[in-house]
Amino acid sequence: MTSAEIIELTDKYVMRTYGRLPLALVRGQGARVWDAEGKEYLDFVAGLAVCSLGHCHPAVVEAIASQARKLMHVSNLYHIEPQAKLAQLLVENSCGDRVFFCNSGAEANEAAIKLARKYGKIHGGQEKYEIITALKSFHGRTLAAITATAQPKYQKGFEPLPAGFKYVPFNDVEALSRAVNPSTCAVLLEPVQGEGGVNVATPEYLKAARELCDRYNALLIFDEVQCGLGRTGKFLAYQHYGVEPDIFTLAKALGGGFPIGAMVAKEKVAVAFSPGDHASTFGGNPLACAAGLAAVGCLLNEGVIENAARVGAYLKDRLLELAGWFSFVKEVRGLGLMLGMELTVEGKEIVSKCQDRGLLINCVDNHILRFIPPLVITRAEVDEAVEILAGVLAEMKQ
Repeated sequence: MTSAEIIELTDKYVMRTYGRLPLALVRGQGARVWDAEGKEYLDFVAGLAVCSLGHCHPAVVEAIASQARKLMHVSNLYHIEPQAKLAQLLVENSCGDRVFFCNSGAEANEAAIKLARKYGKIHGGQEKYEIITALKSFHGRTLAAITATAQPKYQKGFEPLPAGFKYVPFNDVEALSRAVNPSTCAVLLEPVQGEGGVNVATPEYLKAARELCDRYNALLIFDEVQCGLGRTGKFLAYQHYGVEPDIFTLAKALGGGFPIGAMVAKEKVAVAFSPGDHASTFGGNPLACAAGLAAVGCLLNEGVIENAARVGAYLKDRLLELAGWFSFVKEVRGLGLMLGMELTVEGKEIVSKCQDRGLLINCVDNHILRFIPPLVITRAEVDEAVEILAGVLAEMKQ
């Protein structure tokens, strides 16, 4: 099919829940993707931080193919070898003790919300159910997850929202201190906010959150769906801060492109769930966990995380160069290969012009360009991307 035919078919039959760009991608390899006509693009979106190993990494492809020939799905009524092995790998490389598998980041956060409320009621009574989140956060699209997401644009039209959520400004220690109280069962934060504009938590903020949770017997939950799994130059973003959560959530990069999510908790918290309290038909299926084992194994053993830190620093320096050239670039921020460039102008046209020149980037909050390329990206590919972006910004300046 041609791109036009794919777009026409999509418009006719698929629900219009996405503001899609006029582009139909049909193939990917490494940091490159191609449309139906064969035009090549350098991908600095990576499936929205999903394809951290690049597109179609051989180890992930082989793991999926091999597992598909043996067993794709069985119920969680039975024990599943790849699930057990992936749980072990995540626990041995984090502060967690037990893992619940699901299919997405929203589901992982739903599981965390349910576990926090169950734990709160066991240890603090029926009134200990309040969850505090940060303004500009994003935690998913299910009803509880959009309620946790402190951005009204995601909530509009879906009221009434579930009760028991409270919002505070990100990185405001004083506001967080005023908000946490005996009814608080959890504080849910992204160490680096993604959809909210690539906002990086300060060490003081996360340490204060940990201390407040300890003081009020509440749980500290880190949403690492986007910022986890090597994206910031550490395996998990919280490892930059010396602050351990009681629960953290993962998805996106966990399957190397295959859908899988996980909620990881410390033992004292995990025991609040009993059989029947939570479940997922497809969660932790053999195929997804085989992909996860391959993807996480590559992240940990092939220098991918170190590359994210090294090349991420280089990309940040190159973006800061552009900030010095163009007055409408307000700030460059982020960690590793999770970077944002805040503009004083809207970014939609810049995204479109970059796409025309063969570079895929993303814009959040209308005026923040987000750079989340595969973690295997090279300095040469960074230079290629920055050259295209510089040309577009120069055109915008004129």
